Amino acid sequence: MTAHLSSATSVPGFDAPPMLRISSVACVPLVGEAPKGGWASEIRPEDSIHALIAVHTADGPSGYGSVFTNGHLAREALQVLKPLLEGANALETGRTTEILHQNTFWMGRGGTITHVISGINIALWDILGKVTGLPVSTLLGGRHIERIRPYCSLLMDEPEIMRDTLARYREQGYKAFKIGWGPFGRRESYRSDEAIIAAARSELPEGYDLFVDAGASDAFWPNGLKWALRTAEMLRAHEVGWFEEALVPDDVEGFVTLRANAGLPITGGEVLTRRQAFQPFIERGAFDIIQPDVTKVGGISEQKLIREMAACHGVEYVGHGWNTALGLAADLQMAAAFPNTRFVEYIGGSAYVDGLLARPFELNAEGYLEIPFTPGLGVAIDAEKVRRYAPDADDLRLA
Repeated sequence: MTAHLSSATSVPGFDAPPMLRISSVACVPLVGEAPKGGWASEIRPEDSIHALIAVHTADGPSGYGSVFTNGHLAREALQVLKPLLEGANALETGRTTEILHQNTFWMGRGGTITHVISGINIALWDILGKVTGLPVSTLLGGRHIERIRPYCSLLMDEPEIMRDTLARYREQGYKAFKIGWGPFGRRESYRSDEAIIAAARSELPEGYDLFVDAGASDAFWPNGLKWALRTAEMLRAHEVGWFEEALVPDDVEGFVTLRANAGLPITGGEVLTRRQAFQPFIERGAFDIIQPDVTKVGGISEQKLIREMAACHGVEYVGHGWNTALGLAADLQMAAAFPNTRFVEYIGGSAYVDGLLARPFELNAEGYLEIPFTPGLGVAIDAEKVRRYAPDADDLRLA
């Protein structure tokens, strides 16, 4: 679609930037196929934990984004933001997003409002790409890679089931895996945790990556630093590539100590929002790898700032991607634009990743995902597919 851009001159000799006005915005909760999370209070299929955002423009394309929070809560939060958005310039991605942040500080700074701003910001980048004819990665500064290795994100289970699950996804072409949550760390015996890890490692051939996510952001996490230190030792013995969410999310001091004493990389940050929340973890040396979620932290603009802050302190970036196909599309564009990004997260068997796009993601023969080079996020949502999970799908105005 070719946008009809307007421009105004308010100062002699100065041409104002092109204007593409936002005409409306919509939030559509996804329901019916919510993937299991391994949470203590398990997600039910009918729960909404993700939503899609659409930003529509008066004379140009629509942009799409994703939000990781209760979809019904997100839809209500959007009502607060609408007056700030409608009539704003969709092409001023940073300015328009910052207006949302600046006018909602008093509402909590980092909760549902920030999650919804994330989806809006992703959608604005999508619009900018469509108008310019460029992929988001190019707009972010250029592409360092054209493909990336996804790690298949799976829940932990009993050893035999874990082995069978990994075998099934390995046959689909994945060569990197992250397992976590479920029974891990929730039982009295360390032997139970080690049996799961040993079974997983035994199923993976030489050269395959295995990562472990304890899931300590779950409700009423029972373990502390001593457990994490002992578990890190066990994971290192099984050649696990990183230990994620080993402690409750706000334990900066615990993570600093764990990282200093663990024999493998320590990662986290998926529940933090806004770069200010990441700052003490990065500056204190709490993580080897930082894992912000683009559908929570404030969108692509904020994720870029977090990644740059981490890079200044020698901290690696791997985005957290337990969300939707649009979240993964954003992660792929950022992976191309952010130097030295090694992985993207891919939820194994999620309908909201595999079942929304006109052309679903596919692994190549080497177990990599090609990064789209088409305008914007580089993906197209399939209207009929979305209708399976979203009664209000028409609000997205999909073709």
